[in-house]
Amino acid sequence: MVFALADPFIPTMRLQPLLASAALLLAAAAPLASAADAQLIVDASKPGPKISKYIYGQFSEHLGRCIYEGIWVGPDSPIPNTKGYRNDVLAALKQLKVPQLRWPGGCFADEYHWRDGIGPREKRPSIYNSNWGGVVENNHFGTHEFLELCEMLDIAPYICLNVGSGTVQEAQEWVEYMTSAADSPMANLRRANGRDKPWRVPFIAVGNESWGCGGNMRAEFCADNFLRYNTFIKNYGGDSARIQRIGCGSSGGDTDWTEKMMMIAGKQMDGLALHYYTLPSDSWKGSKGASIGFAEDHYFAALRYTLRMEEYLTKQLAAMDQYDPEKRVGMVVDEWGIWTDVEPGSNPGFLYQQNTIRDALLAALNFHIFHDHADRVTMANIAQIINVLQAMILTDKEKMILTPTYHAFEMYKPFQDATVLPIKLVTPDYAFGKEKIPAVSATAALATDGKVYVALVNVLPTESATVSATLVGLTAKGATGRILTAPAMDSHNTFAAPHAVQPAAFTGATVADGKLTVTLPAKSVVVLELK
Repeated sequence: MVFALADPFIPTMRLQPLLASAALLLAAAAPLASAADAQLIVDASKPGPKISKYIYGQFSEHLGRCIYEGIWVGPDSPIPNTKGYRNDVLAALKQLKVPQLRWPGGCFADEYHWRDGIGPREKRPSIYNSNWGGVVENNHFGTHEFLELCEMLDIAPYICLNVGSGTVQEAQEWVEYMTSAADSPMANLRRANGRDKPWRVPFIAVGNESWGCGGNMRAEFCADNFLRYNTFIKNYGGDSARIQRIGCGSSGGDTDWTEKMMMIAGKQMDGLALHYYTLPSDSWKGSKGASIGFAEDHYFAALRYTLRMEEYLTKQLAAMDQYDPEKRVGMVVDEWGIWTDVEPGSNPGFLYQQNTIRDALLAALNFHIFHDHADRVTMANIAQIINVLQAMILTDKEKMILTPTYHAFEMYKPFQDATVLPIKLVTPDYAFGKEKIPAVSATAALATDGKVYVALVNVLPTESATVSATLVGLTAKGATGRILTAPAMDSHNTFAAPHAVQPAAFTGATVADGKLTVTLPAKSVVVLELK
């Protein structure tokens, strides 16, 4: 068993204030009782940056059954709906408190022409989705439908412009159509289509994956395109309604792309995107790995590979710091999550996969990484919200289920806009073969309601873990919380058993003499409120 002061979940700069106190704690502590004991310090006396609520954002692309059947069934559908939006999905998303939602893609965005999706639905032209499944869409879900959904659920819209196959004029007119209150051609076209008041659109991405499906561009060309398009993204609502512009960033560890984007266009950006998907097999060739029925090798591999998010963020942020030492430009991880093989019998282009307790653990580990970089990571979007990849919700015609990942997002709601509390974690390893990862992960924050929350993850598949936490700068008399766990590594919800994996009250935490002790079952996520 190996212990290290440098926990990979915590940036070095956050460790420095705690190293001395951690050393004293460890020197005074008795030997750990078992291989699954961990020690934690939570320091409320030195609050850190704010955790932007927008890191809990979602992604909705015209892909498979995400939009059609997932969100939109149309007002004439026998599936209960409000103005065409599924009632069960509306209720689930409202409970989730989704802070921002990205649309219409993804790769789809760079083939999407917004004028096709406005006006009377029966007159909208159908389009061919060449990226995802080769299906024909009727365009019944367009600009009005998306922005009205966001308005209904108090979600901040995040629009991705078509830079790959679109034009600057098309982008400029779309922004005017959505956000201008003037007596102007595009604003009047919006009024003619039934919407007088402009929408508030706080976030706009200038293209998507321009290095790939968004145009196969070089970084220099992409940066020049950003400058060109950005010139015509007007703040029609004035400074109070200023649009934040997000540049197209790299995939994973490609820092050369990041450096060129920042060098050429960084001064005009509000954010730079990053995409990183977790593959259980770490290979885009052949099988990525099954979403269920996997053995411990793929369980371990998925968790190990998702921790690369820490490595990639560290490298990307260092590259950004060269050109933006004031950290004005935010890092926007607007595509992340686990990508497995599709479910047998489903359309390969629809990317429909099941969702397990493993995936909920994976999501929580990423939350902790984003918290650790809260000074720079300002937004994130898991892919995707319904029926695609690591989805929150799965539907089958009139039926709907919530996934373990949905429950992880719901449990972490107190961390939205909370203030980071520095931690120091000493954790045993989870070893498999010749590789190992930390067995326990932790994060802590002071929420907007004035309460302190501590979240813990135990990734050990069969063994519990005990966490002994010293609380600095706060006094707690007790702790209450909820737990998400399951009996098997691939436990998941089905339409026949929709509640097989769901949160429950947690009774494994005690507070005595200023120390919090928590017993974490195997494969568990726990969120505690300190009393």
